[in-house]
Amino acid sequence: MKTEKLNYDLPSELIAQQPLTVRSESRLLVLNRSGGDIIDSRFSSLGDFLAPGDCLVLNDTKVVPARFFARRSSGARLEGLFLTENADGVWTAYLKGARKVKPGEQLYLKDRQKADFCVAVLLEKAGEGKCRLELKTGVQTDAVLERIGFPPLPPYIKRDDDPALAAEDKQRYQTVYASKAGAVAAPTAGLHFTEKLIEQLKQAGVCFALATLHVGAGTFKPVTAENLEDHQIHRERFSIDEENIRRIMTAKDKGGRIIPVGTTSTRVLETVASESPIKATSGTTELFITPGYKFKIADAMITNFHLPKSTLLALVAAFAGLRNILAAYNHAIEQRYRFYSYGDAMLII
Repeated sequence: MKTEKLNYDLPSELIAQQPLTVRSESRLLVLNRSGGDIIDSRFSSLGDFLAPGDCLVLNDTKVVPARFFARRSSGARLEGLFLTENADGVWTAYLKGARKVKPGEQLYLKDRQKADFCVAVLLEKAGEGKCRLELKTGVQTDAVLERIGFPPLPPYIKRDDDPALAAEDKQRYQTVYASKAGAVAAPTAGLHFTEKLIEQLKQAGVCFALATLHVGAGTFKPVTAENLEDHQIHRERFSIDEENIRRIMTAKDKGGRIIPVGTTSTRVLETVASESPIKATSGTTELFITPGYKFKIADAMITNFHLPKSTLLALVAAFAGLRNILAAYNHAIEQRYRFYSYGDAMLII
């Protein structure tokens, strides 16, 4: 499939820069994939489209404050994104502005008040913008990030190092049920849920299951290959335990729909469903879902609106049909929906 088929034009003013005051007041486009029918609703009315026995599968990953700022001895400013830490405590991070930085150079990581916090030595440049950094501090990485880190918002949301904005984003660029730290991007379809809405849905007979997929920075990587199949998708860590497998399969056996919340939950479910019987597991997934894929367990899906030529758009196009998805996106643009991470939502049934 030609990647260009996943392209569309979006007015820049429709890219949401701030979250709504109330999470669940985002708009909800309901797409019937069998006929292409569209209903405009609100996320707070999600229950109108669900039935007792349906099972929503949430990704309970927690976003770490992975974005940070640093300076060179010359005073030149750098911006980084923490990715992973190896067994020796060495960081792998994206480092913007490091073209002239040489291995062995000392960098000064800044705290959120813009003061020097610690020294990091650039060990090597690992390609694709990644660098390996050795931090000269005895403080654990999670504590370091709590001191220096900002929410790792995607590049289309414009933010600087303003600590007041960071404090708001720290709360809002996180689902209300996040519990397992490890993501450097939010599972954004879940941002629309409030504790009140979850309780209302439970009272209505909707059940919930949890899976974990630690969203990586590769989720924002555009597909640059001419043919979609030639793209190398990012690898992400996931897990799902026996109790949540049991909830999902009980709902399935009783005729309830399995509805992953987001492309991340979808990838976990379809990864574990590739084995029979489905069982608790953990590991990494490189599952690349593109049009033509036969879904094994997902019956409906909650998702946000995704970037053109992205693996996420390919996944929802595989689920709903490319023609349906592009028609729904055109409708959303005409109706002035808000797009991307802080934007509105879609329910595909």
